[in-house]
Amino acid sequence: MHATLLKLLESDFPAITRNTVNTIQVNLGYKCNQTCLHCHVNAGPNRTEMMTDDVLEKVVDLLQHPTITTIDLTGGAPEMHPGFRNLVTRARSLEKKVIDRCNLTILFEEDQQDLADFLANNGVEIVASMPCYSPENVNQQRGSGVFDKSIAALQLLNRLGYGKSDTNLSLHLVYNPQGPTLPPDQHKLEQDYKRVLFEKFGVVFNQLFTITNMPIKRFGSTLISKGTFDNYLSLLKNHFKSVNLEHVMCKSLISIDWQGHVFDCDFNQQLNMPIKNRNKALHLNDLDVSILSHHKIETADHCFGCTAGNGSSCGGALGKSTQSKRPN
Repeated sequence: MHATLLKLLESDFPAITRNTVNTIQVNLGYKCNQTCLHCHVNAGPNRTEMMTDDVLEKVVDLLQHPTITTIDLTGGAPEMHPGFRNLVTRARSLEKKVIDRCNLTILFEEDQQDLADFLANNGVEIVASMPCYSPENVNQQRGSGVFDKSIAALQLLNRLGYGKSDTNLSLHLVYNPQGPTLPPDQHKLEQDYKRVLFEKFGVVFNQLFTITNMPIKRFGSTLISKGTFDNYLSLLKNHFKSVNLEHVMCKSLISIDWQGHVFDCDFNQQLNMPIKNRNKALHLNDLDVSILSHHKIETADHCFGCTAGNGSSCGGALGKSTQSKRPN
């Protein structure tokens, strides 16, 4: 696999600092029941990295900080971690919002038959991967048969109340472009998703999040292999919009890897660009959340992926921007 960090470090991305931290995104490990082309963590069935019980306890300790309102669980497939359910119930007992980054097909794995009920009973918000409403495109990006399983999973979640206007069970879908292009307008695409999925499958959901593919890890390596890495990076840079800088996820979020190291975002985590305090990489053992307010965020050229076009974050587009303007 081709490394991408050296192609990103010499950057003219503008300096930004963090506001108050209210969300911790926790990567429980890289094991996953799928292998997707765009995956920026290289997750798959053969990955063995998993967060230890000691680190999980430190995550729970961190949740008790008064500014933290949300824990965003990711992987891999976070549900495959044996401590996933215990972490969810403990976070909910602390009255924290819990987000599960779910690939949908995990609901039908042999040892996960009651997973959907567990998520509903605990009021977990689901952010589900659904890169298209076309079977061909989904299966091409995520694997043969994934589309049909994803639709069945969405129908199951709907039966439990997810995505319905009269419940508090939020179900959001995530769109990633098929290749080295920017996502289309989020609102317009959401309307298409809602129309097609309801008319063909009776599926409803709350919001669609459009997320730009980052030129790192598996996707970045593919770009290098095809000789399109530089062109894609130029696309991101040429569509930079400064208005997005105030709304990028790293302004209010920190990312924690399976070993307990602390990063500004999940993408920096995969590039091994940790938050530093006094030139030392930050770990949960040494973390004081209060010191991260107004702390400089580590940036490189991949950050243009979050600020290009209408912007991109774990919560989808950042909003409609005005005009494109490269930083000086």
